[in-house]
Amino acid sequence: MPSRLSRRPGLGRQAEALAAAALEAAGLEILERNWRRPEAELDLIARASDGTCVFVEVRSRTGTASGDPLETITPRKQGQIIRAARLYLDEAKPNAPAYRFDVVAVVFDAAADPKIVHIPAAFETTP
Repeated sequence: MPSRLSRRPGLGRQAEALAAAALEAAGLEILERNWRRPEAELDLIARASDGTCVFVEVRSRTGTASGDPLETITPRKQGQIIRAARLYLDEAKPNAPAYRFDVVAVVFDAAADPKIVHIPAAFETTP
């Protein structure tokens, strides 16, 4: 049986696929998946119907015994996401009237379908 650590990348990819499908069902267009640079990464980048550029952090857990995946979006993690978004904006220069940071939490449960929670505008940049 694979160790917990060896299952994580597969669960992460599965969570990102579920998150992307949920966002598309909600009317967002997925522009990028797993945007990576040596110093930063973004799970999903999407466009809302009003043109807003949406940076999406996907968090997942197998059950909630260790806490809710939303609890892992610490101020430090928010800072990493914001820095990555700035790199993306500098590089891609999307023609967007605004941007926001969403979080999608996916909880896998062996006895039920995964629970997916989308939090639009979960946090903001500080001036």
